[in-house]
Amino acid sequence: MERATGPMVERVFNFSPGPAVLPLSVLEEAQADLLALPGVGSSILEISHRSPAFDRILDDTLQGLKGLLGIGSDHEVVLLQGGASLQFSMVPMNLLRGQSAAADYILTGTWGATAIKEARREGKVHVAWDGAASKHDRLPTAGEISLSPAPAYVHVTSNETIQGVQWKHDPDVGSAPLVCDCSSDFLSRPIDVAKYGLIYACAQKNAGIAGVTVAIIRKDLLERSRDDLPTMLDYRTFVTNGSRPNTPPTFAVYILGLVCRWIRDSMGGLPGMAQHNAAKAKLLYDVLDGSGGFYAGHARPDCRSDMNVTFRLPDEATEKDFLKGAVSRGLVDLKGHRSVGGIRASIYNAMPVEGVQSLRDYMVEFQQARRS
Repeated sequence: MERATGPMVERVFNFSPGPAVLPLSVLEEAQADLLALPGVGSSILEISHRSPAFDRILDDTLQGLKGLLGIGSDHEVVLLQGGASLQFSMVPMNLLRGQSAAADYILTGTWGATAIKEARREGKVHVAWDGAASKHDRLPTAGEISLSPAPAYVHVTSNETIQGVQWKHDPDVGSAPLVCDCSSDFLSRPIDVAKYGLIYACAQKNAGIAGVTVAIIRKDLLERSRDDLPTMLDYRTFVTNGSRPNTPPTFAVYILGLVCRWIRDSMGGLPGMAQHNAAKAKLLYDVLDGSGGFYAGHARPDCRSDMNVTFRLPDEATEKDFLKGAVSRGLVDLKGHRSVGGIRASIYNAMPVEGVQSLRDYMVEFQQARRS
């Protein structure tokens, strides 16, 4: 188990898909600042969102995001609330409403399907590819994607947490604005922001805690937002008001800033973070591949996620025994999503390699015990 400093604290290895594990150093810094921020005398939970102290926190967070992602002057970065679920509606409200063209969606799993449902409320939707025939166990090849003529935008989900498939390259959509739900692999690897019209991500998987959502929007796309939009559903509102049209989730913004600094200073930025995550994932996929089918991965090998390792055991009774034994070893929240069952190990940025090694060792021992 992970050991915190200070008073004796035992932390389990938390494989939850979100809210997810945080870096221990971030938790310790937040704990130290909880009573009073240095030089401020008040807790981060108490300070005004208009105070000079929060001005600095907000600016540091935004600059941290821009630095890590290499965001240029063509894009705005705003912090919102409502999670990716609200973005499923905000994206088409701002980019599709009133457009004659369709929005194209490349459907690779559950969250893409949820996004499509909301987009259809605002305009025409064209499904450019749907992996349902193989239970969303893979991504499309370039030749399988059938875009509509001049789509308003093309939407992809970079990592499907439930099915465990992940894009490892930027899909080619021609001149159409590329929109990406990056919630479950945000800040886990480098991404060429210049290729995207809009990127959105909730923070509670790789970048912080629940309550804050990041949206990175190409400036020219802001012109599509109509004046009849509700104020708080218009991206321009957040750009104009510097992410503070109302009281933002101050603590969540603060944690996001700490995580950005941790990635930069302790993990070698996004290139180092990507290497770290790929190495962790390989530990588990090597067990799957060497198990002779005892552990059956859901995603095809060339589409596997570095964030969510999904697999099944021979039967549900064996899976229940596996989960029970895992908890006894401090390996928690490994149960697969209720819609697909099985096992899901979410190994986001802050999951220490020791946790993944512990799960790997348990998987090997569990299989050996079943064969003896």
